[in-house]
Amino acid sequence: MLYQVLDKDIIENEVVPNLPKPKPGFLPKAPLVEIVNCILYKLKTGVQWAYLPVKSLFEGYVLSYQNVFYHFRKWCVSNVWQDCWIKLLSKNKSKLDLSSVDLDASHTSALRGGEEVAYQGRKKRKTSTALYFTDRQGLPLAMSDPIAGNHNDGYHIEIYFDQITQTLNKAEIAVEGLFMNADAGFDAQNFRKHCESKDIIANIAFNKRNGSDTDEIYFDEILYHQRYAIERTNAWLDSFRSLLNRFDTTVSSWKSFNYLAFMVIALRKFYTKKKFK
Repeated sequence: MLYQVLDKDIIENEVVPNLPKPKPGFLPKAPLVEIVNCILYKLKTGVQWAYLPVKSLFEGYVLSYQNVFYHFRKWCVSNVWQDCWIKLLSKNKSKLDLSSVDLDASHTSALRGGEEVAYQGRKKRKTSTALYFTDRQGLPLAMSDPIAGNHNDGYHIEIYFDQITQTLNKAEIAVEGLFMNADAGFDAQNFRKHCESKDIIANIAFNKRNGSDTDEIYFDEILYHQRYAIERTNAWLDSFRSLLNRFDTTVSSWKSFNYLAFMVIALRKFYTKKKFK
């Protein structure tokens, strides 16, 4: 039996209801739950689309890998995966730990080039960079659009951070009053003021290269060390081979794989069964 990323009952109950209903006369020949399961297998293993073991992934009618890719891209272009994640997040927001949140930038090698890709000297290769936002448990909540890797973490930070807060707002999660940890790469006066305008308490490490007076700037070093959780999140995301290195040339596909990974991580957490002695 092939590795199963998510239990099919969970996919059927939590993911499929959020997918757009097929138009009359255009019903897929295979159940949506099996199509999603096939896409998740691609996400986890990183296998090329042409080598998807479709005969082992479909129980009845077997779709070709081209048909699976067609459904994936159709949903990517329509932002279905992001919308699905927002609905799932809203439904389960009581299970989040928002006592503190973390912001971090992740740089991913882009092996085939594509949209928002550029050479980064530090990694000595072409990369993409995106902002990620997590709760205290390390559960991913939102991400920004990727930007070319030749830009620093503070590039147009207000615009990309707004994309994150807009995702939270759509999930009916209030950003006002959040205590947010971020590393020294985000130590910029304009970003601090932007967070303040949203009533977010920005606990940002000081960047010594800025050379500014920090006496009047709030920073709690003890609470800052809680941001280790987002480093763990990065490891979780890297366990999905389609995210470890970026092969997708389009931004829509890359973001969609990320939101699919968010769903897998969250649903595994929400559906963990307590073990009784």
